[in-house]
Amino acid sequence: MATLTTVRPPAGETPARRTRRRRRERPGVQGLRRSLRRHWTLYLLMVVPLLWFAVFKYIPMSNAVLAFKSYNVIKGIWGSPWVGWQNFDLFFHNPVFWTLVKNTFVLSLYTVAASFPIAIVLALALNEVRNGVFKRTVQMVTYAPYFISTVVVVSMTILVLSPRLGIVNEGLGFFGVPAIDFLGNPDYFRHIYVWSDVWQTTGYSAVIYLAALAGIDPALHEAARVDGASRLRRILHVDLPGIMPTAVIILVLAVGNIMAIGFEKAFLLQNPLNLSQSEIIATYVYKTGLLNADFSGATAVGLFNSVINLALLLIVNVIAKRVTGNGLWS
Repeated sequence: MATLTTVRPPAGETPARRTRRRRRERPGVQGLRRSLRRHWTLYLLMVVPLLWFAVFKYIPMSNAVLAFKSYNVIKGIWGSPWVGWQNFDLFFHNPVFWTLVKNTFVLSLYTVAASFPIAIVLALALNEVRNGVFKRTVQMVTYAPYFISTVVVVSMTILVLSPRLGIVNEGLGFFGVPAIDFLGNPDYFRHIYVWSDVWQTTGYSAVIYLAALAGIDPALHEAARVDGASRLRRILHVDLPGIMPTAVIILVLAVGNIMAIGFEKAFLLQNPLNLSQSEIIATYVYKTGLLNADFSGATAVGLFNSVINLALLLIVNVIAKRVTGNGLWS
């Protein structure tokens, strides 16, 4: 049977030596204090971002309790009566529940499937361009749309696709094709949403991959060139493996937000004619919470959406870690 033994200090140990010995036994605490003294300016820079996250991200999480209550404006969040899972039950048995989930999931998956590989292809192509003027021009043209606000992008999209004055229908009319009401047909909504998003964000996403490509050791390309590898072979066997960790992290984060697709563009492109495919969870939460003043129900829907996103993030991260060896917490 194991017995407990007590570690006694050496005989004749002075208080000063005892203090030094105890400090050596706690290297973590001493290391933290030493780091704070040496790099206090860097820690000071971290204070503002940490405060921002605490005030605007973590403290508001406590109000998610509203999803389990029947909100009363007079009593407030914490004084309102508890209703348990009633708000979730009402949402799950809502006739539009599966339509909302399907529209959100399909639209988000379509966006990730289209935008993720195109940004990589653009970055690889720009990395191979040797003409500096052409390369900078293409980067500027593809990167500039990212700074255009969503409202302006939607306005441009509506004007371009207008059945009467839109340039697309003008071009179709030149070939004898009758005008098409693109935004009035629900079958076109997802394509319009996704490809306008690709046009707006591809240049920005490519910058991240270009930065990863810049970190690849040029000696690897030189060795591949000496071995007779073509440009395509160098891209496949040097560039792609070099940016794989970055690509995996971006993909994991994108899939983790697959149910949190942006509200603004979907709501602005939405109209009564395409509602069958444009109504997603984000727009439903807006209409339920702000227009119908059902704050508890809207909070329950938003909390459900966040839990699904977290589950997808963890699952995809585990799969990516096992398949590629790279993940968010590698």
